[in-house]
Amino acid sequence: MISQELNDRITRVEGGTGAGAVLRLYWTPAALSDELSGPRPVAPVRLMGEDLVLFRDQEGKLGLIQRACPHRGADLCFGRLEDNGLRCPFHGWHFDRSGQCVEQPGEPEGSRMHEQIRARSYPVVEKNGIIWTYMGPGTPPPFPAFDCFTAPDTHVFAFKGLWECNWLQAMEVGIDPAHASFLHRFLQDEDPSDSYGKQFRDKAATTDIPMTKLLRDYPRPEIRVDEAPHGLRLTALRHMEDGRSHVRVTNQVFPTAICIPMSREMTITQWHVPIDDTSCYWYAMFTSFGAPVNKEVMRAQRLKEHRLPDYAPLKNKRNAYGYDPEEQARETYTGMGLDINVHDQWAVESMGAIQDRTQEHLGKTDVAIIAYRRKLRAAIDAAEAGDLYALPLRGDAAAGVTGPVAIDAIGPRADWDRLWREADAARRAPCAWTGVAAE
Repeated sequence: MISQELNDRITRVEGGTGAGAVLRLYWTPAALSDELSGPRPVAPVRLMGEDLVLFRDQEGKLGLIQRACPHRGADLCFGRLEDNGLRCPFHGWHFDRSGQCVEQPGEPEGSRMHEQIRARSYPVVEKNGIIWTYMGPGTPPPFPAFDCFTAPDTHVFAFKGLWECNWLQAMEVGIDPAHASFLHRFLQDEDPSDSYGKQFRDKAATTDIPMTKLLRDYPRPEIRVDEAPHGLRLTALRHMEDGRSHVRVTNQVFPTAICIPMSREMTITQWHVPIDDTSCYWYAMFTSFGAPVNKEVMRAQRLKEHRLPDYAPLKNKRNAYGYDPEEQARETYTGMGLDINVHDQWAVESMGAIQDRTQEHLGKTDVAIIAYRRKLRAAIDAAEAGDLYALPLRGDAAAGVTGPVAIDAIGPRADWDRLWREADAARRAPCAWTGVAAE
């Protein structure tokens, strides 16, 4: 249990709160590149309680400015996209990518009032299917050399989904290695031939054991948490009767992301981005170490489960997440279908809009959640003290942080630490775009 005051401090992001100040010190996803792919590349964005408008001008350059026109608050999402900026239809005020008002056609001839008018704006960059923004003070930190950023666009697929809950409980489900043996338990093992682009459908490491069976048969992992340049490295060890161990390495990437293995050749790096205090988007980058990603297949798979334009899941609390008691008795632990995103969504949304942590009781398998909350609290304290270089991934050295490693491996119990490192090196060796061992 924690106090209500502390729960507010680590969850709320609106109005100058502690967690909000920390999250603004990092690049964060603002939209998918796909959201600007139509004939009019303008999209509404709501981030950390702020309403913004994202656009691509005639030169192909990006702008992210406040949604309310500084004149009288009209909605600039309906602005005219012209002259490398947005023109408000209400009175014709025109704003460039930086938010500077460059013209007020209804004001008296020779007026220079526009020079004093600037819409709030944030820098934006595009990387492998996601448009990123920095909402904090000063110079943005460098992007780390993570696999999802250094891989070519052909090897990365990006998508997002809406969850109706606070960002922290959404992020914490990804650093909970124990839940996979229950929440994602399949009572029958599938044929993995249709596994492309789906987590837990592969064979475990280099064996013929389905991942679904391994997670089901070994529900009590030994969990180790280590500090790492990117945040935290999590190792879940499932010790088997034959003297071997299954090693699953996942990560918390500070402040809002996780990096986990999806299959033998693919990882998922996923950010949990606050829309406001009570809703968030997850943004996932699927990175292939083998063949180029089949983006058409993966996008089609996910669009069957989400609606556009808001990327809200079709299964949600309004239709009980598709719950079927007969399925729960015979096929899955949840009775909510085979999409593990729906399982996670139910778990985190069912906690409430903001989880009441004054009533929770953490156990031994929650060691990563405890470690992360301590790291977040330390970062909030450092940010309030102005010691930004004390925060993870904030200094110049962040540009050299690689990986992180996210992988499954099976081998002798005594060699588990060497095992996952060798498995990662073996996966990277034939990869055309990387030969560098990750941290």
